[in-house]
Amino acid sequence: MVEFRIDRHSGMAAYLQIVQQVQEALRMGILAEGDQLPTAARVARDTKLNPNTTLKAYRELEHLGLVEPRPGVGTFVSAVPAQRRPLADSPLRGELAEWMRRARVAGLDWADVSALITAARAEHFPAG
Repeated sequence: MVEFRIDRHSGMAAYLQIVQQVQEALRMGILAEGDQLPTAARVARDTKLNPNTTLKAYRELEHLGLVEPRPGVGTFVSAVPAQRRPLADSPLRGELAEWMRRARVAGLDWADVSALITAARAEHFPAG
């Protein structure tokens, strides 16, 4: 089961953080078609968000075609992005983890790492 983390200092709306985390969990293979998401009420309680915020996130996920609400039962993953294999199995994940470890040892904080990632993303993925 996915556990949501809300960064209140990120500048990104909380409901969009939930949407993004579900999308990432699907790409990583943490969530699969047919898996049940935690109830919106539970997410609201665990993250200390307004229940309407979590409902907005779940409605957006439904609009994107990623989940399907089943009244009285819950919300279930209905689609998974097509890809060759889950990113969790990618050798790049290990290389990135090692890079992150080296960045921490070098004294970089998250803002430094984020800036480097943003710059590299802009250089290698310019239109996204």
